[in-house]
Amino acid sequence: MSESSEWLIYRGAGEPHDGITQLPPPPPWRDFAGRGDATPGEEGGDGSADRRLGGYRHEAELHRPGAEELEMINAALYLRRPLLVTGSPGAGKSTLAHSVAHELGLGRVLRWPIVSRSTLLDGLYHYDAIARLQDVQIAAHSGAAERDPSADIGSYVRLGPLGTALLPSEQPRVLLIDELDKSDIDLPNDLLNVLEEGEFGIPELERIADRLPGGEAEVLTDDGTKVKVRGGRVQCRAFPFVVLTSNGERDFPAPLMRRCIHLELGRPDHQRLATFVRAHLGDEAARAGDDLIAHFLERSRSELISTDQLLNAIYLTDAAAPAGRDRLADLLIQRLDRPR
Repeated sequence: MSESSEWLIYRGAGEPHDGITQLPPPPPWRDFAGRGDATPGEEGGDGSADRRLGGYRHEAELHRPGAEELEMINAALYLRRPLLVTGSPGAGKSTLAHSVAHELGLGRVLRWPIVSRSTLLDGLYHYDAIARLQDVQIAAHSGAAERDPSADIGSYVRLGPLGTALLPSEQPRVLLIDELDKSDIDLPNDLLNVLEEGEFGIPELERIADRLPGGEAEVLTDDGTKVKVRGGRVQCRAFPFVVLTSNGERDFPAPLMRRCIHLELGRPDHQRLATFVRAHLGDEAARAGDDLIAHFLERSRSELISTDQLLNAIYLTDAAAPAGRDRLADLLIQRLDRPR
């Protein structure tokens, strides 16, 4: 086998083999092996901190945010206002939420990825009426002892990321509402009241609150734990640190902008990219990939490319494919705005 193909696991030869056993450990940002090591709600419980911030972040000379970035983040913390972060893909918008949660010890970041079908209710809670009806019917046919069907209604309610973030707590949770510009036209306006008031009601629980023991129902959270909701309403005590991200693909209504602190993340420079690589892959990989960083910066002046692609290129060309390095890097760093 030639040197340029020694790194290949799948060879396209049509014959089964045990090459999968030679597959090296995954890149740090795609390593899911550590899931479940921490308790729900604790930072690192799903491995997200290492994947977002880098497994070498304590060894690296981490890039410190600029003065404006720090001021806007702290303004959102002081004012208890959502932080709307805009910038190109890979500029570090989502990582910002994880960085704040890590430094301030605020636990696992609650993440709500937005798609075109997302509604406010998706972020608040889900009520499984069908499962509840099925359980009632099964109990009736099995001759189980008759009981008030409202007693365990909380078993069919699960709070979403936004709903969990608004639970009463002494310290704020960190909530990432990712890529809000992917939503339909209504969602930004639908968010206004919840973000302003810091509370919401669950009608399915409010209607029967007087029939529940102590007026409380035990529901499941986005963390996978159970909490009690009194009177069918969730009311925050510490307003969560909410990060709304946008790739700048659309404008948002003025009422939403008025309620948010707006931070625009510019294009990263060479130092910031090198620090980004160092945090994920270590100092040696950052030095070895310095030319790829420079080439990436040159291309980014006229092309839409992402820092995630740069990480992929440096990791793969350094660890697996030293031969044909530049060609493979160009294949991995393809412009995102090219015509399809």
